Amino acid sequence: MNAASDSSLYKDKIIMAPMVRAGRTPLRLLALKYGADLCYTEEIIDQKLLSCTRTLNSTLDTIDYGIADDIVLRIAQKEEAGRCVLQIGTNSGSNAAQVAKMVSTDVAAIDVNMGCPKSFSIHCGMGAALLTQVDKVKEILTSLVTVSQVPVSCKIRVLDDPSNTLNLVREIEKCGVAALGVHGRRRDERDPHPCRINEIREVARTVSIPVIAK
Repeated sequence: MNAASDSSLYKDKIIMAPMVRAGRTPLRLLALKYGADLCYTEEIIDQKLLSCTRTLNSTLDTIDYGIADDIVLRIAQKEEAGRCVLQIGTNSGSNAAQVAKMVSTDVAAIDVNMGCPKSFSIHCGMGAALLTQVDKVKEILTSLVTVSQVPVSCKIRVLDDPSNTLNLVREIEKCGVAALGVHGRRRDERDPHPCRINEIREVARTVSIPVIAK
């Protein structure tokens, strides 16, 4: 088994989910302090990461990825070692693979956001826009799994037809990913709508990799 397919990182873990504008260093460290085993970064777009310069911040003991004075990603070297999962937004297998080569020594794992329903992600062909593009999903994940030195996962939403969800996750598992995150709402549903726990359960019964319920 290669590193990208190693599921051991995710088993029996308490995980802080990726949260836009929230999942940054202070919140991740706070979550780890109060019992989280793994913490996801907020979603960072592949092209933005690829524009960054990596520096070691000796003052804060962090690894910083930045563009000029803008810190795009900051990882606490000691506290987050083996516990920080980078979530990326992408619609390109090539870009995703370049990100993996760039960050694999600094993060515990890499996750692809395939569930965000926000207009920015959809219009750029990322997030939930990928849910109906199985070939693109396979291209991105296969490219990542081929080069990544850390486990690879993705996060999806359930589809309108539960059978389509199961077909999708079967294809995702074939790509060799280590785990799968599932948000139990459909693309057009938000927090007031109930989470479809039963559909997440069916996903967990369908695949053999760990399923992270969101």
